Amino acid sequence: MRAARVLLGALGAGLALWGLWQMRDLTREQLTSEAFWAVGAVVLHDAVLAPIAVLVGWAGHRLLPGPFRRPAAIAFIVWGTLTVAFFPTLSGQGGKPGNDTVLGLPYVLTWLVMTGVLIAYVVGDGLRRRRSRSVATGAGAS
Repeated sequence: MRAARVLLGALGAGLALWGLWQMRDLTREQLTSEAFWAVGAVVLHDAVLAPIAVLVGWAGHRLLPGPFRRPAAIAFIVWGTLTVAFFPTLSGQGGKPGNDTVLGLPYVLTWLVMTGVLIAYVVGDGLRRRRSRSVATGAGAS
C-alpha cells in the first residue's frame, strides 16, 4: 500500500509540474484569470457544494430506510458530479447564437435521462438489499 501511495504521489507531483510548465507562456492577465478561477473553485466547493453534500447526506441518513442509504449516497455523488459537469450547458452558457453545431445536442434531456437512471438504480438496489436482508434474517421464510 505504501508503494502505491508513493507512486500516486509522484505521479500527481509530476502532473502538477507538467501543468505549471504548460503555463510558462501565459500573459500576466491569463495567469491572473487562472488564479481567480482556481481560488473561486475552492471557495465555491467549500462554501456551497460541501455544505450541500453534508446536508443531503445527513437528510438521507435520517429519512431513507437502511437498504436504500448506500445506493442513494452513491447515486448522489454521481448525480452531483454529472450536474456540475453539465452546469454550463444546463444554464444555457457556452452556446453561440446562430450556430446550431455548438451545443447542438439535447443536454437537458441527457441529464434528465441520467437522473432517471440513477433514481432507478437507487430503487432497484435498495429493494434488492431489502430482499436479501429479509431472506438472511429469515423474515421471508414461510
